[in-house]
Amino acid sequence: MTVRFLHLRTLCLALVLATAGVAPTLAQDDPAPPAKQQKKLPEAPAKLPKADRTKNLDFLFGALKAAPDEVSAKHVEARIWAIWLQTPSDTAALLMTRAKAAVDAQKIDVAIKLLDSVIKLRPDYIEAWNRRATLYYMQNDYARSLADIREVLTREPRHFGALAGLGMIMQDVGDEKRALEAYRKALAVNPHLEKIPEQVKALTEKVEGRDI
Repeated sequence: MTVRFLHLRTLCLALVLATAGVAPTLAQDDPAPPAKQQKKLPEAPAKLPKADRTKNLDFLFGALKAAPDEVSAKHVEARIWAIWLQTPSDTAALLMTRAKAAVDAQKIDVAIKLLDSVIKLRPDYIEAWNRRATLYYMQNDYARSLADIREVLTREPRHFGALAGLGMIMQDVGDEKRALEAYRKALAVNPHLEKIPEQVKALTEKVEGRDI
């Protein structure tokens, strides 16, 4: 197994943790941003009307691009994940919790079946598609993973986790040009993604050649 592949698998696991609701928790382990920065960042309420949710996300994506440092960026990113992870119903919440438990127990097939139920129940819930796409990727089922990523990006083109996942799949199958395009889109949304800048640099040299 190559070093690059190991790095991608590590990033994939990070995406699984993020979509499983761990990203906001991990972000809290970082040192808190200065008080002035905290006042500028809105809390993600438990429930938001659709219009308010969209407005809040628009603000947070703007704040993410403008974040002056990694700590501030992680703070904003955690709030974006918090909104994305809000489940649309109690039933969906229960199924998502069980799916996470199945992933923790390494019962990926069980987790996928639970996510199937969430998607059937609430096809508008983006994170069910995103989490299932990640699990399909872990199983090397690229066709199904790509199909789910397409559903995510149709509903939320700024989903940097899905864009990074798209880049990883394209890189694994040898389509480096499309991988580079996906990674660049992910960084355009979230300039603070881990490991992706290194992938962009390496792929840029391979696809477009070194600067003279």
